[in-house]
Amino acid sequence: MKKIYHLGSCSTCKRILKELEPLDGAELQEIKSEAITPEQLEQMAALSGSYESLFSRRAMLFRQRGLHEKNLSEIDYKDLILEHYTFLKRPVFIVDDQIFVGNSKKTVDAAKEALHS
Repeated sequence: MKKIYHLGSCSTCKRILKELEPLDGAELQEIKSEAITPEQLEQMAALSGSYESLFSRRAMLFRQRGLHEKNLSEIDYKDLILEHYTFLKRPVFIVDDQIFVGNSKKTVDAAKEALHS
């Protein structure tokens, strides 16, 4: 299975998806128009090791809601990601039993290798 969760309006996601072409056999899910299900998030957390590792502290809502001043639990991270797509660190690549989260060069290079091997 090859699945990519991304945000269509995010220029970084667009750039990375273009860099990863061809995306033969990969299913794309635009997380704003097609919300992440609890089951999908559970699968991501199982592969990544935690909900916190999937959480974006760069989201504008993170500071706006004062979340940076709170001590969040795994349940909080899970609930926030399900509540609003912007809290998912993106893009997220799932290739078989591997997960790649975020947009660092190292992560994107590893995802590219996994997608095309």
